Amino acid sequence: MPHPISKMIIKWWQGLGVGQNLLLTMGALVICCLLMPLRLPGMTLMEVAPNWLLIWLICWSLNRPVVLAIVAGISIGLVQDSLTIPAEFMHLSPSHTWGMALTAGLTALLQKQRYIKENFISIALIVFAMTIIAETMIAIQLSFLGFDLSEVWAKQQQITLISALLTSLWTPVVYFPLSKWW
Repeated sequence: MPHPISKMIIKWWQGLGVGQNLLLTMGALVICCLLMPLRLPGMTLMEVAPNWLLIWLICWSLNRPVVLAIVAGISIGLVQDSLTIPAEFMHLSPSHTWGMALTAGLTALLQKQRYIKENFISIALIVFAMTIIAETMIAIQLSFLGFDLSEVWAKQQQITLISALLTSLWTPVVYFPLSKWW
């Protein structure tokens, strides 16, 4: 049960308006963008780090309409592309947009399922599954770009598992404060 003072602070803060909601949402997104290139001890495993933007997108998409979630997924995918792919190699690299749009849309569809509850374990499992989907979309695109299939899929398994584990383990860091706000 929340403390009465914290309930008063939350009520006062929420009463300040929609602008603060937008400011907090965009602020969380900017923080996730800043965390993407950050490699602190304990945050990486075999040079793979959590996908902070995917965590934010899934947390945000949970209570949104499917179309809005897909548009947000496309936008976040473009942001992630701009953070991770140098401009001169954009035509040779897979885009995060497909995976982000797909995972956002699937996450928004999950809200209609009665067995999905919004708790840490459910959200971590959703993030784990959606990370696998997003990373697999990257591997599929690499296959279409002409990379060696055996090498792509061998690396994909390792990267996907590590990324899914790390991303789902770090999910509460983003989900808890945002779920309390939203």
